[in-house]
Amino acid sequence: MVIGKVIGNVVATRKDDSLVGSKLLIVRPIDLTGQGAVRPYVAVDTVGAGNGDNVLIVEGSSARHVLGKPDGAVDAAIVGIIDSIEVDQEL
Repeated sequence: MVIGKVIGNVVATRKDDSLVGSKLLIVRPIDLTGQGAVRPYVAVDTVGAGNGDNVLIVEGSSARHVLGKPDGAVDAAIVGIIDSIEVDQEL
């Protein structure tokens, strides 16, 4: 899983049939300090996330299985909205 921040959304009227009815959000993976770790990408939302939310993201075949579409055109899916993150600074 990856931690990310929702920074926008995508509207695509024409898309692969496996994406019909899916909400597409732009997410930026972040590190534990909240800084952007890599470039943003698009993920299918499965939990009702919105702009500014910190989220849990799964990628690859895990994302397709979460959606129940093992052959779908999906590389990433949002599977949780993060309430808080706690890190033991001594580790």
